[in-house]
Amino acid sequence: MGHLSGKVALVTGGSRGIGRGIAVRLARDGALVAVHYGRNEEAAKKTVADITEAGGRAFVVGAELGVDGDVDTLVTGLEAGLGAYGEQAVDILVHNAGLNLMGRPIEVLTPEEFDRMVAVNVKAPFFLTQRLLPRLRDGGRIIAISSVSTRVASAHGIGYPLTKGALDVFSHTLAKYLGPRGITVNSVTVGFTDTDMTADVHADPANRERNISLTALGRIGQVPDIADAVAFLASDDARWITGTKIDVTGGVNL
Repeated sequence: MGHLSGKVALVTGGSRGIGRGIAVRLARDGALVAVHYGRNEEAAKKTVADITEAGGRAFVVGAELGVDGDVDTLVTGLEAGLGAYGEQAVDILVHNAGLNLMGRPIEVLTPEEFDRMVAVNVKAPFFLTQRLLPRLRDGGRIIAISSVSTRVASAHGIGYPLTKGALDVFSHTLAKYLGPRGITVNSVTVGFTDTDMTADVHADPANRERNISLTALGRIGQVPDIADAVAFLASDDARWITGTKIDVTGGVNL
């Protein structure tokens, strides 16, 4: 469509699943996209290759989140990639990378597991945003990928929704702080979605039918459903939307 031409985007966790879909969509709309990955460099390179083959522009940034020096490593790679394209600033920051340790109720969740999820899902987005604020152009966009488990109690564990709830509060508060710069900050709430990471869950017919029955629109979400919503928030059409959560779940548990 080209309405993001001249814009620069960073998508964390952009090599697979929803992150990949977001990266591809933003590139299709004209943005130069930094595709971040934590461990799967091959998948990130494949995403970049697909973008470039379609006429878009993208580059890979590798940095494992949740470890010491993660933000330093990511920003160093980002700066190198931007420099290769003659860019210095970022317009769109998508916090998509996340860690979900399923099946860990409060009785069994360990301090180490809790700390890992907080480090990836809360600490990394917080300090990455802090580092990039001087590089984020006025009128920019920050978009956090959240979870329906922040409004629907999950039987799979308490740690993940807790961290996503913290990310929602971070986004809501940051929206007010960055308002004078014209930077919007919003969250996108994701429900049951088909990705390579949920393939095992949805391969069970009983689980799939249960999740469909809980969704008002009567199907499992697809990656483009989420990517299109993120692209909208990244566009000028969403210039007057900030500090809110967009529910992109197809109506889970209405």
